[in-house]
Amino acid sequence: MEGWWSTTGGFFLCLSASLVLQGRANTFTINCSGFDQQGVDPTVFQSVFNKKDFRPVTNFSIPTRINISFTLSAILEVDAQLQLLTSFLWLKLSWNHPFISWDPEECGDIKKLAITAENLWLPDIFIVESMDVDQTPDGLSAYVSNDGHVVYNKPMRVTSICNLDIFYFPFDQQNCTLTFSSFLYTEERMLLGMDKEVWEIMDDSRDRGRTQGEWELLGINKATPKMSVGTSLFDQIMFYVAIRRRPTLYVINLLVPSSFLVAIDALSFYLPAENENRAPFKMTLLLGYNVFLLNISDLLPATGTSLFSVYFALCLSLMVLSLLETIFITYLLHLATTQPPPMPRWLHSLLLRHASPRTCCPAVPQKENTSLGLISTHLSGLKEPGKLGGKELGPKEAELNGGTGLTRAQLADLWVQFGHMMDNLLFRIYLLFLATSVTTILVLWNT
Repeated sequence: MEGWWSTTGGFFLCLSASLVLQGRANTFTINCSGFDQQGVDPTVFQSVFNKKDFRPVTNFSIPTRINISFTLSAILEVDAQLQLLTSFLWLKLSWNHPFISWDPEECGDIKKLAITAENLWLPDIFIVESMDVDQTPDGLSAYVSNDGHVVYNKPMRVTSICNLDIFYFPFDQQNCTLTFSSFLYTEERMLLGMDKEVWEIMDDSRDRGRTQGEWELLGINKATPKMSVGTSLFDQIMFYVAIRRRPTLYVINLLVPSSFLVAIDALSFYLPAENENRAPFKMTLLLGYNVFLLNISDLLPATGTSLFSVYFALCLSLMVLSLLETIFITYLLHLATTQPPPMPRWLHSLLLRHASPRTCCPAVPQKENTSLGLISTHLSGLKEPGKLGGKELGPKEAELNGGTGLTRAQLADLWVQFGHMMDNLLFRIYLLFLATSVTTILVLWNT
């Protein structure tokens, strides 16, 4: 028994000496003989596993350098209301472990091993903007090279804060940040570096993108600010992720139908003003547009003001004004054919100045009015001069009305012409306002 204990003690003493041999250069070598024939013996790494709670350095004053890179595989969701970006990325961390090294020639030319990550010291790198608890799956492994280089990859579903500006929705571009930093170690203990160049990260993210959803990746840039907490400084790497919304869905489902309805409303001005179906037609369009806005409410941002919302409000306002204009013209024509009010002299003079004699002013049969040069061009539905409601006008009813030298029938004709002029003028103003508003919105979108 004593011989067995002495032999066993000698064996473990030799094993301990062979597992970790520290020289003047602070190098450590693992005895890996037999790995190529009998497989990896976990006991040779036990001394490394026992130190996983401590930062692996030979001199505590030397900071550990952690190299970072990632691949943005998918942009899952952008929540404008909560100002959150949800993405999926593969994070890669690499560093040097001074307590791990072996000679590949003694190990059957084995230069890399996969070791369960929970048995190694792992840097506490986190994303500052993250709003979720780290949900890294269990059982991940890290690759360890014969020179002590450790590479640790892990998948991450990240929900991070992003300052979203939806003013240019759906042609908007957003700039979000992903800031990597240590939670415990200051810059005296840990420094952060890049495992890849930024353009390599960008190319990998584009090549390995798994979704063709609403958002596309435009570019990635980086900065290296310091985070100050009290008197301590923490090293950081901040990545600026630029994304752009694909607007095709919104253009087809929102912009095109709205534009068609507004165009039909504008064309409805070509219906005769005396047509009794003009106002009901515009009412039907307005009702349909309100139903359209209710159906698309889920596609619009829930918070904030966007140009799309302004555009829809503008279209709705134009359709309401168009209906009010039709109501005003209809009332004016009705009043002109039933009880035409006296026409002010300035309005009568304005009609004579800006309207063609052949289309403006009816002729006056009285001899004293031939100097006005008026020609009878009554509209359909109007009564002949000297008649009103199918009856001949009496001497008192045929007196000059309003001091303009016109009978009631002639005055009705002038009011009808004035109604048509107002309809034409308001239609031109409508078109001008519509064109100006749409042009302004398009210019803002393009800039």
